[in-house]
Amino acid sequence: MNKTQWIAATAQQAQLSQKDTEKVLNAALSVITATLAGGGKVQLQGFGTFETRQRAARMGRNPATGEPAEIAAARLPQFKPGKALKEAVGQAE
Repeated sequence: MNKTQWIAATAQQAQLSQKDTEKVLNAALSVITATLAGGGKVQLQGFGTFETRQRAARMGRNPATGEPAEIAAARLPQFKPGKALKEAVGQAE
């Protein structure tokens, strides 16, 4: 499902216009992004937690030449699903 399909499905279920639904989605994504960029985390009870984790610097290899290359440390976004989401997905099979 892409963003357009998500907006259409959510708008139909919530009985809102697609424009209003798109505004809500964009605002929610903006808040999540700003919170993570500021070093915080976002917990949505039953759905999951968005947070950042630090990845240490390490040595890798250039796939074209095979030469060693240093990969810099980075802070990356992570998502940990909540119990209710895990159960819902597990029962869908």
